[in-house]
Formats: sequence, structure tokens, C-alpha cells
Amino acid sequence: MTNADIVALMVTAFQQQDREAAERLVAANFHFTSPQDDHIDRATWFERCFPTSGHFTDHRMLELIETDDTTVLHRYEYELNDGTRYRNVEATTIVDGQLTEVEVYFGGAV
Repeated sequence: MTNADIVALMVTAFQQQDREAAERLVAANFHFTSPQDDHIDRATWFERCFPTSGHFTDHRMLELIETDDTTVLHRYEYELNDGTRYRNVEATTIVDGQLTEVEVYFGGAV
């Protein structure tokens, strides 16, 4: 399985709210950073971010690019319940088959 495959599995776990699958994919030392979250840990991410899939009516992967042995860039587009659409990019670090870090870069409205 490639690192891009692992990111795709995580996206599916998030969309389906399959916490058991997500927990298998997220390392104990995981950290998440976005313009709204500054280097939060695994427990905080599962509490604050994981349950938010209900805010989206659509989420599609546009690109998954492995940039080196541990990093995958994931560009995606999503629609919120109010009908607005956005694009973001995530840089995900994978070590030993698990996500250890995600950095989100917010894009603008589409």
C-alpha cells in the first residue's frame, strides 16, 4: 500500500465517520495544524475535528501526490451545507503506515 493509498483510506474513514478505521491510521504522536488549529495532538483532533464531516455535503479528492518517502500532498474540493465550495491542500506525513502529521493550507472559495 502506498502513502497516497493511506491518505485516501483516511479520507474515506473521515467521510464515513469510521472512527475505528481512523484510529488505526493515526499514530499516537500525531499532530494537526491548520489556520484554525495550532499543532493540536491526536486526542484533540479526534475530539474537535473528526466529528465535523456533517458540515459537508460533498468532498472530492482532486489530487494525491507523493512528494517523497513520507509526504503526500492532498488537494481537495468540498461543499459546505450552506452551498459554498472551497479548495484546500493538506501535507500529510506518513511513517510506518500511519499519519504522524497533517498541515492544512486553506484555499479560497470556488
